[in-house]
Amino acid sequence: MSNKHGNLSINSDNIFPIIKKWLYSDHDIFYRELISNGCDAITKLKKLDLIGEYELPADYEPKIQILVNPEEKTLKFIDNGLGMTADEVEEYINQIAFSGATDFLEKYKDKASEEQIIGHFGLGFYSAFMVADEVHIDSLSYQKDAVPVHWECDGGTEFDMKDGSKTTVGTEITLFLNEDCLEFANEYRAKEVIEKYCSFMPTAIYLAKEHAEEEYETIPADEVTEKDKVIETIVEEAKFEEKENEDGTKEQVEVSPRTEKAKIVKRPVALNDTHPLWTKHPNDCSDEEYKTFYRKVFQDYKEPLFWIHLNMDYPFNLKGILYFPKINTEYDSIEGTIKLYNNQVFIADNIKEVIPEFLMLLKGVIDCPDLPLNVSRSALQNDGFVKKISDYITKKVADKLSGMCKTDKESYEKYWDDISPFIKFGCLKDEKFCDKMNDYILFKNLDDKYLTLPECLKVEDEKAETDDSSSENAENKENAENTSENTDASESAEDEKDSRKPVYYVTDRQQQGQYINMFKEQGMDAVILDHNIDTSFITQLERRNEKIRFVRIDADLTESMKEETSADELKEAADTLTETFRKSLNNENLKVSVEKLKNPDISSVITLSEEGRRMQDMMKMYGMAGMDSSMFGGDQTLILNANNKLVTYILENKDSEHVPMFCEQLYDLALLSNHPLSPDAMSKFVARSNQIMLLLAK
Repeated sequence: MSNKHGNLSINSDNIFPIIKKWLYSDHDIFYRELISNGCDAITKLKKLDLIGEYELPADYEPKIQILVNPEEKTLKFIDNGLGMTADEVEEYINQIAFSGATDFLEKYKDKASEEQIIGHFGLGFYSAFMVADEVHIDSLSYQKDAVPVHWECDGGTEFDMKDGSKTTVGTEITLFLNEDCLEFANEYRAKEVIEKYCSFMPTAIYLAKEHAEEEYETIPADEVTEKDKVIETIVEEAKFEEKENEDGTKEQVEVSPRTEKAKIVKRPVALNDTHPLWTKHPNDCSDEEYKTFYRKVFQDYKEPLFWIHLNMDYPFNLKGILYFPKINTEYDSIEGTIKLYNNQVFIADNIKEVIPEFLMLLKGVIDCPDLPLNVSRSALQNDGFVKKISDYITKKVADKLSGMCKTDKESYEKYWDDISPFIKFGCLKDEKFCDKMNDYILFKNLDDKYLTLPECLKVEDEKAETDDSSSENAENKENAENTSENTDASESAEDEKDSRKPVYYVTDRQQQGQYINMFKEQGMDAVILDHNIDTSFITQLERRNEKIRFVRIDADLTESMKEETSADELKEAADTLTETFRKSLNNENLKVSVEKLKNPDISSVITLSEEGRRMQDMMKMYGMAGMDSSMFGGDQTLILNANNKLVTYILENKDSEHVPMFCEQLYDLALLSNHPLSPDAMSKFVARSNQIMLLLAK
């Protein structure tokens, strides 16, 4: 071939600097592109051998070699793939953006099953110019009587091409690094980048410093292979010691056998794992292998709870492993990592188009060769196909979790406290996931027993049936005393209220201890919802399950805690106590209710309507906690127990000088069972408690 000088086939004079500067977001990605191209070339050559168009040498070992040379400021990428002729260099290199991989697959698609080709040779090659002032290509094609070709370009739009001197089939690319990018010729930096992008590429990758002195290692002589370069053989003769027998005779006994070792040139060690765990069938993987892979990839030495191995060939090719780490911290501070690969080539972490947002709380790898990547292979094109992949991943996670709940509930319960924030977050973010998980969400009750939502409702149904049978006569009698109009209105309101079954819950076992005791005394149960995601979560569950409502145990007192009374029996007491407490607390808007509670030891409790409390939680979430009392205080009710002696004393001695102090104390006691007092209120409560004790001491 005669020397050739020409211009790169580019549609615009401005496109080349754009490719150099902006096509890739990270400059170190040129390593990935050039290594990927080498893998492609090797895959193609192996395929030609498979279909009988080429015969690989018997000792063929596919590999990518990277040589760093900090002294000469060069990098070399060497593959033993199919190489290129001058015409192919013209077509694939000089005509930017021509897809060599696509062309190859089109040509051979009818001759054998399609093997995956990683990249698009041509455009990826030009990533080299992000870091190099000049790039050379030396290549020899596999084709019979092929002539080696040498190509070079100094980063402009002109190139030179001539016959080369390469004697082995394959391609060698040399980068002459610019002054700003000399770090990439550092052996440790090169290793770091290769491990970042190429840890699981399907062809072995070797890194070495060019012209470095040979290193050696010593191995047993019987482990030497034909590929090893033996420097010397080291023989250690057997060692003997004299031993005296019982009869006094002496003999020589061997204490160490003869050994023969070989000093060889140190064997190169590939930087990558060409057969990562996700490429294997789940049945062929042990628990220890999964844990080892997790530690290696994520540098996390805490064992994962469990994992899901994705393995799908139709309607798209997708494999991967998703790990569930312990995530019982606040959900908004959890940081997972889902690494996305395209045919074992690392693309990016946490690509939201493929990975549903809630799954980013997990750690894992997903490899999908069918992903529609853009030309730089660093981002996804807008494609409905991606949504199908995302939906599939969501479905597999839901299937794994629901299946575990059905077939191994003991393990599911063991993991629940750790994974519940993830599942609840997933339900909030993904309706399909929520639909699948609805009956497999667990709720821990007051006895630390785990119940599903259907089981919670079953408990409530059984309790309601018991209450209905015990109070049926009393209700009929009370209804008979009411006027027809009031009865109709009451029944209508009651029907509306009871159309949704209540599920009672606790947010703080210690703070709400008094209410818990009241529930337990009546044989009632509640579930623990103490995570900051729970307020939003139960609101969504109510919306999607219209027959249920979640009620915090301090939202109201259930009828089972009260004695039966007529409508007028406590009216006078309620009027008197309301006036007394409003005056003592200097709060004309205070809502007071008087009930006869079955437990006489309880003097007072505070209730806050479920709607009002959720609104307060929402305001706190958005940093508006200071507006609580002024906007939603009307939902708060002070309930006084007419069966309590202290309440009775206040009722009968409303004009006593000590009553205002007792009213304040009862009110604060009720508040303390609901939420912590402010620092100022707590100081007053302590001082008042001392005053009351002094009164008793007199």
